[in-house]
Amino acid sequence: MFSMTDRHTESTRSSATSAAAHSLHRRAHGFMLLCALAYGTSAHAAGNAMEPSKLITDSITVSGAVDNKLTLKVADLKAFPPQQISEVQLQGRSGANVGKLINVKGVRLRDILEKAVVSTKDHNDVKKTVIIAGASDGYKVVYSWSEVFNSALGDGVIVYFEKDGAPLGDDEGRIAMISAQDLRTGPRHVKWLQSIEVKKIAE
Repeated sequence: MFSMTDRHTESTRSSATSAAAHSLHRRAHGFMLLCALAYGTSAHAAGNAMEPSKLITDSITVSGAVDNKLTLKVADLKAFPPQQISEVQLQGRSGANVGKLINVKGVRLRDILEKAVVSTKDHNDVKKTVIIAGASDGYKVVYSWSEVFNSALGDGVIVYFEKDGAPLGDDEGRIAMISAQDLRTGPRHVKWLQSIEVKKIAE
């Protein structure tokens, strides 16, 4: 037979197990969300049935968990501190070369988000915050707040609007994005960029 102490101990263990399972479920949900967003709902690399001319975007929106929602055209982006990358080799998920970007000019994603101001209730919120970049064809990629603001990788996350001194062609839209310091740069190369959403994925 169990004593009252035994019953209390078992109850405490059961509550702790339930809490741990709940925490694990939340973490798993957040991880699955990250994976789903990282690989997108459609892949640029796999091609798109729509004509590129129908996918062109001439502005991007910044929304979600920000104090200042923004709509930015190319002219607005040119007002930010300019960034230029001489060459980026594009590699797909398999590691195969799929092209390159030459003389890319744009602005850092970090600078855009600093103008929008990421909303936080306490200093730990940013650790649970992601930035989702979306294209007009449905493709999406994700960055953590720490990647953009607290690592060298963030220096190479560029929203760009020129290549070789000319505006982007229909095959990329007027605004695109690249994470130039990724080991495999293809998966987070976003053509026809239309939205940047800041989202808290866990409490």
